[in-house]
Amino acid sequence: MGWHIKPKIAYILDKSLDDGISREEAETLIRMDLHSKETYALMETADRFSRQTFGLKGENHLHIGVNLEPCPLNCRFCSLTKEAGIFTEKIEFDYQQILAWSMEAQAAGADGLNLMTTGTYPFKRLLELGSRLKQELTLPLVANTRDITHAEGEQLLEAGFVGAYHAVRLGEGRDTPLKKEKRIRTIQVFNDVGLKWMNCVEPVGPEHTPEELVELMFLAREYHATYSGVMRRVNFPGSPMEKYGMITEFEMARLVAVSRLVMGRVPKAHCTHEPHTASMTAGANLFFPEKGSSPRDDQADTGKGRARDINECRRLHWETGWDPGLPSNCF
Repeated sequence: MGWHIKPKIAYILDKSLDDGISREEAETLIRMDLHSKETYALMETADRFSRQTFGLKGENHLHIGVNLEPCPLNCRFCSLTKEAGIFTEKIEFDYQQILAWSMEAQAAGADGLNLMTTGTYPFKRLLELGSRLKQELTLPLVANTRDITHAEGEQLLEAGFVGAYHAVRLGEGRDTPLKKEKRIRTIQVFNDVGLKWMNCVEPVGPEHTPEELVELMFLAREYHATYSGVMRRVNFPGSPMEKYGMITEFEMARLVAVSRLVMGRVPKAHCTHEPHTASMTAGANLFFPEKGSSPRDDQADTGKGRARDINECRRLHWETGWDPGLPSNCF
């Protein structure tokens, strides 16, 4: 039995670590049979690249959903919306709870803290929260909030945030009421004011084409994301996206690998969400343990629902040959 892979794929993989890959080549890799020798070779190449580039560091960035409410923006993939009907009242986790989650994760070796708010959460309150946490934590703070101006970006820096997570979502303007161009302008704001831009290609479903996926992978490269990667859509009960189904963790691992080769030497880490092992052998090294609200859960505190905690994420790193005890590359 021969184990040679197709020459065209071998060529793409061989040159990927030096010259990068083109959009057409990335689409070719996504279209390969999932359980082919070529796909396993792709995943091995991306895994080797990340281990050489990131020095075996396994990153864990605690993600806290600060609030939830029947959000009027009604993004179709989100469980926190008014139309989803899962949450019928506003809930905001108090400062002491957020601090306790953060201190627990910091003590367990977390590398960063992402604070996520819904689209209608008062920006001033996020600034106040960041300022208070900055006084008590050593964890670097990352904001995950609405589109912002340059002045607001400066305010995030003044409040102690060092980065901001922001994504042009798949189906932006179709499955969301927001405009792709406005999302990209906000990414430019981060770069202009000196906030590290954090990103993920998300939320991926079976209906998304290779062209759509590759467009967002290259956006992350072109705007110099500190990290990128892939997050799949998780369908909450009654989701309007349920008719499309969900991709598997193994399918996500293939996309993580393609994204890793697209990103080249730009990123400081490469993420996958939700935490699982397959992608950690396909180019990913960054997990997000979670507390508080989540657009993928029907529990107000996802820590009591589908989320993985910091200790479980660290265990998955060790199981796949990453060292979560090394210093972060992202901050």
